[in-house]
Amino acid sequence: MTTIQSEVAQTREIRRPGWAIRLLNWQHGWRLLATDAVLIWGSFFLSYYLRYNIQLFQPVDESNTAPFQPYIAYAFIFMLWILLANQNAALYQERRGRTWANELFSIGNAATNAGVIIMALSFLLRPLVFSRLLIVQAVVLTILVLGMWRLAMRSLKHHFQRLGIGVERVLIIGGDHLGRHVLRTLVSRPDLGYRPIGFLDDDPTLGTTDLGRVQALGRVANLHNVLDEYSVDLVIVTLPWEQHRQIVSIVKTCESRQVAVRTIPDLFQLNLSQVQIEMLGGVPMLGLHRELEFHPANRLMKRALDLLLMILSLPLSLVLFVVIAIAIRLDSRGPIFFGQERIGLNGKAFKIYKFRSMVKDAESMWDQVLKDTQEDLRRPKLANDPRVTRVGKFLRRTSLDELPNLINVVKGDMSLVGPRPQVRREVELYEPWHYQRLKVRPGMTGLWQVSGRSDIPFDEMCLMDIYYIENWSLALDLQILLQTAPRVLFRSGAY
Repeated sequence: MTTIQSEVAQTREIRRPGWAIRLLNWQHGWRLLATDAVLIWGSFFLSYYLRYNIQLFQPVDESNTAPFQPYIAYAFIFMLWILLANQNAALYQERRGRTWANELFSIGNAATNAGVIIMALSFLLRPLVFSRLLIVQAVVLTILVLGMWRLAMRSLKHHFQRLGIGVERVLIIGGDHLGRHVLRTLVSRPDLGYRPIGFLDDDPTLGTTDLGRVQALGRVANLHNVLDEYSVDLVIVTLPWEQHRQIVSIVKTCESRQVAVRTIPDLFQLNLSQVQIEMLGGVPMLGLHRELEFHPANRLMKRALDLLLMILSLPLSLVLFVVIAIAIRLDSRGPIFFGQERIGLNGKAFKIYKFRSMVKDAESMWDQVLKDTQEDLRRPKLANDPRVTRVGKFLRRTSLDELPNLINVVKGDMSLVGPRPQVRREVELYEPWHYQRLKVRPGMTGLWQVSGRSDIPFDEMCLMDIYYIENWSLALDLQILLQTAPRVLFRSGAY
């Protein structure tokens, strides 16, 4: 049984426990709305308790003490306004890809507006006893409580998804450019709740060549057997519209088996950053830029972020440099640093700097080691490389051997975040679509490093790198940097 088949078999057993599915249903719909109502009411009451009983920030005179009853109407309006605003922001609808930051912003906006409404009502109604500090506290508490509740539910959802619960198994029909575009989104965004189990394509080469851990399942004619064997939940059709008869046949086959099916026009193999919209007398026109590019303004912002973070981390980096250099010198003979030619932006070669983690003259032993291990020549990564020293093994497990890459970042050869640079002999084995990962400066860490590091196959690594280039933002760089820290700390996927 293949790895993919074993994963699918395991998923069939554990993905549908009723209690887990019911728990996941609390993340949207009327259940979440009802939960929010209780939490908002509780936050308002807690604010009252802090104001009049604990008197947290400012003491209350006895003449100004008030029971909770006069605030009930205000609490109800406060709660109702937030619920309506959240409903209008679609927070009670399931939307894949929506981030916690987006939800927190919507909640904060709703709670703040509700607080302003309550303040305005107090000016109009002029109640005998009213605490504006209570309202401010209620706004803050509501944002904190609702935000933390959603964060907890997200963590629980992600835990279940890692177990295969609540994950939809996806079959892609079409393994060419558009199919790979869809596939790199699915493998780069496991939070969306999709697991690609394979793809079909009538091209004899594409239909039999796996992409990373995603299995090539043969020709489109195998659809009937694949749907039955892999218990597919969703089929995504990425065939060109010229094959509309075949697309219609696929849709009918999926519908007859109660399998959800979606079709993607081949126009949308382009990322939105590759589409320029112009108006012609009110008629929209699309200008298409087929070549994947990284805008100069984005390069400038990315460079500024690199330099800023390097300046902030300079004291710690200097201490680590000294300690590691002493450890290497005491452990084995040879230089402290190791330099090697790598291929960077637009195929330009540069010399990368690392701490030496192997014995002296390790490069001369490479061909024999590779012959013994039969590794993928495009990205050989040995779990038990006999050339690695004792200190080197620790440095590699913690990725501290790559700390001198900071020198390359200063020189402008590399960035903190980006595709990992490879040696020339590996780049020479690239297929045409692999070269897209050379459109940006290589990085010290990247999307595939925080998704599994050395455990990610080469093709899957390239899919993630291209997804990163297409969807780059400062926020994405910061997210990857924050996710890198626990990966390095727990040494997951590194050797």
